[in-house]
Amino acid sequence: MDAIILAAGLGTRLRPHTNTVPKPLLPVQGRPILDWIIGALPRQVDRLVVVTNYLAEQIDAYLARQSHIKTWTTVRQEVPRGTGDALRVCNPHIKSDRLLVLNGDDLYGAADLARLAAKPAGILAHPVDEARKWGVVTPKADGSSLMERLEEKPDRVGPALANIGAYIFPRSVFDIELTLSKRNEYEITEAVDKLAKAGPFHVVEATFWLPIGTVEAWQAAQTADLSKAKR
Repeated sequence: MDAIILAAGLGTRLRPHTNTVPKPLLPVQGRPILDWIIGALPRQVDRLVVVTNYLAEQIDAYLARQSHIKTWTTVRQEVPRGTGDALRVCNPHIKSDRLLVLNGDDLYGAADLARLAAKPAGILAHPVDEARKWGVVTPKADGSSLMERLEEKPDRVGPALANIGAYIFPRSVFDIELTLSKRNEYEITEAVDKLAKAGPFHVVEATFWLPIGTVEAWQAAQTADLSKAKR
């Protein structure tokens, strides 16, 4: 199975640390973020496509020396226009019927990714305390663990399941026509919403998730328990 890792971001919230190093290569407990992600991929993943832009040559050099997955390629997102655009530039490089898609700046639980990869289509979601800060995944009320809807930072308080940027898609995701969002970007969440409306789309609740979006989060990760991120 192919996996796509979205690693084209500028990492502006992690400056000055990302002035000379792309965010996916920032070290966490002695290993690049990207190395943690690739190391946690399910065993059925045998091909890797990494979307790059900022300091792309450094990511190429890392991939050439890593030993997790032998077959890999990078795809340049020439003009960053959102996660949906990053996904679709991978279309010519995908060979499998299903594909795992992950953010390149979050750490995921290896067992969680394995459970996600076992589904025909779905999303990984993690419990959070404050719904309005996240993209929120709402499962159907029938107890089926299928997704009802996905809302971006809803105006409500209380706990929720957050979209943490990990998806399993059928190959047909590339047939979905995306439209420009209010941010003037193509959003991967639009593809998620359309797939969920077209057929069963599973919600897999994650047991581990470590987003590294700020300097403070990156520093905290240096002492965090990362045992679940290991396969």
